[in-house]
Amino acid sequence: MIPAHLAMLALAVTVLAGVRSAAAASAQYAVVTTNRPELCAPGRGTAVELRITGLRSARGNLFVRAYHARSEDWLQAKRYLIRVDAVPRAGGVAVCVPLPGPGRFAIAAHHDVDGDREMDVTSDGAAMSNNPEVRTFLGIPRPPPVEKAAFTAAAGVNRLTIAMRYRD
Repeated sequence: MIPAHLAMLALAVTVLAGVRSAAAASAQYAVVTTNRPELCAPGRGTAVELRITGLRSARGNLFVRAYHARSEDWLQAKRYLIRVDAVPRAGGVAVCVPLPGPGRFAIAAHHDVDGDREMDVTSDGAAMSNNPEVRTFLGIPRPPPVEKAAFTAAAGVNRLTIAMRYRD
């Protein structure tokens, strides 16, 4: 039979390990960073070198979010793996999006033209990996399912090009 103090110690270690695992799992979401092109250099890990074309101006903010390619995460608040804040440039810009490793992902980009950090469908731009069609219902944009934006990232640097779209 195990002495009571050892049983309590084992229980405490088990509980702490569970808390640490839960904290680590939640820590993998909503990481925010700036655009760091050096992270897309060979040998620096898995990343997407993302070229965004069609930017109308250099005004405002550019937010690029990478998600696991799962419907429960796709475009949900704080369910992105990483958000890269970049400076928009009229015409286009390159953004390095670090990923946790090889796997299935989807990317969404938002050109916040007026800089208010909120989506305004009348003036802001949006883009997604694979450039899926964005349908509307009663004039309101409906995001495509994650399967339309999903891609497989291999180890190393992956290259994607997406087109920013604006409503008008």
